[in-house]
Amino acid sequence: MGIDGSINVEHSLADQPATVGGVSDSALGNLDELQRFYALRGQRPVWTNMARVDALVAALESLSGDGLMPSDYHPRQLAIEGQQALASRQGSTALRAFESKATSTLLTAMAHLQRGKVDPHQIDNGWEVDIAPPSFDLVTMSLELDEGDVEAVIELARPDFEPYRQLRSALAEYQSIEQQGGWPLLSARDEPLRPGDRDHDVAMLRQRLGMEGGDGVIAADTGYYPQVSLDAPDAEIYDPQLVEAVRRFQRHHLLADDGVVGPDTRLALNVSVSQRIDQIRVNMERVRWLLHGLPDSFVLVDIAGYQLTYFRPDGQVWRSRIVVGQPYRRTPTLRSEITYLTLNPTWTVPPTIYREDILPKVRNNPGYLASRGLYPLTPSGQRLDPHAVDWSNPGGVMLRQGAGPGNPLGRLVIRFPNDHLVYLHDTPSRHLFDRAQRALSSGCIRVEGVTQLAQMLFDDSGTSASVSRLLADGKTRNISLERHIPVVLNYWTVQPETDGSLAFRPDIYHRDTDVVAALDRPLVL
Repeated sequence: MGIDGSINVEHSLADQPATVGGVSDSALGNLDELQRFYALRGQRPVWTNMARVDALVAALESLSGDGLMPSDYHPRQLAIEGQQALASRQGSTALRAFESKATSTLLTAMAHLQRGKVDPHQIDNGWEVDIAPPSFDLVTMSLELDEGDVEAVIELARPDFEPYRQLRSALAEYQSIEQQGGWPLLSARDEPLRPGDRDHDVAMLRQRLGMEGGDGVIAADTGYYPQVSLDAPDAEIYDPQLVEAVRRFQRHHLLADDGVVGPDTRLALNVSVSQRIDQIRVNMERVRWLLHGLPDSFVLVDIAGYQLTYFRPDGQVWRSRIVVGQPYRRTPTLRSEITYLTLNPTWTVPPTIYREDILPKVRNNPGYLASRGLYPLTPSGQRLDPHAVDWSNPGGVMLRQGAGPGNPLGRLVIRFPNDHLVYLHDTPSRHLFDRAQRALSSGCIRVEGVTQLAQMLFDDSGTSASVSRLLADGKTRNISLERHIPVVLNYWTVQPETDGSLAFRPDIYHRDTDVVAALDRPLVL
């Protein structure tokens, strides 16, 4: 800091020790961004009094409300160092070093808040979505800091999406429940609770649901659950009002909404509030990764929620149930663009299904192919006699099934470029859409009502075609879209509903644990 109070960032960084509160100074903000910030300010310092330092400390500590770890940014140590630096003489090394440390820490926290603390590529080998670098309004940031309003600066980085605001509000509510000691857990038992039963667990069930709705603090004004009276005339009778509350709970947790508290419902009820807090934190991080830069119109595949949503250019929203990959054949996370559709498709058996599912059956039963309408092909597409193939070592032989009602792809496929060879498609097994949990495919996404979706894609992309007419003649054909439509496949284990409540989904691919661990890992780079 010069005699005039200006600061040279490069010199100030050089004055810093190797680490700041255990965090290497390479982790404390981007030097270029830091230089641009101080150049814009004419090298004027920010942290010139303890009021501003205290505001910085408070803003960093408030990040627990965003699911981040305030300890990553060492706010208490910053307060001590700030007090010591401000007590030193003007232009001292300590004052220069603290100035750049404080601003670098703020920029790092803002980067994590805007784009996420965790790099998803490091915890998910199948992650294909590029994460854009953080971008800040440095002019507004400088003006707000001159006013001492650090919280307003933090707000500049906070994701401006309604789902994020809903998750953040819910996180505060669940943190409040945790501070109250959490909710009661039902006893471990094999016998289900059925409507009309009298049982001590029924009274516990009333308390449990009352903590997360009705008379409790979560979404009490939105009707997340019906009012659950804790002083019912006979609290141990499983009455119709409580049955309806349980059914709503089951629907919000992708369980069969039969009102019976069986093993799956009991397991969901006995998830602790701290586990639900972590689940919310994980999905706030996913919002920070994903929702930036999305167009107004796109197709969103919610893998864990078994739902596809098409946000149309005219503002309409179309939703449908889907079937996704089994846990050992996961549907990937990716962003791409829908480029063309295949009508009356043939099905070329994917390598994994060919190798692991079909080939063992062919070796045991040579008639298996004919029974499934499959036929072998050379790599160039020439049809082969199945009895002439050495199935113990088939080499480059491919298997294909012709178009028709028994084809696993149904009558239509919606295609988009990706390294995993997944796509949206029809299915002859439409009964699967009636299941509450639908991780049943080999990785691709089966869509209920896919012909309706296809027609909307044609209409909205300027492609003049009638899906029903083209399907009617049974011919296999590809139809390119005149304008490509973005598609996003993502994994949400918590979904804010339109009424403000939360829907919790099973972590079918066991992805949440790695994200929680990475969020909780102390920041050391």
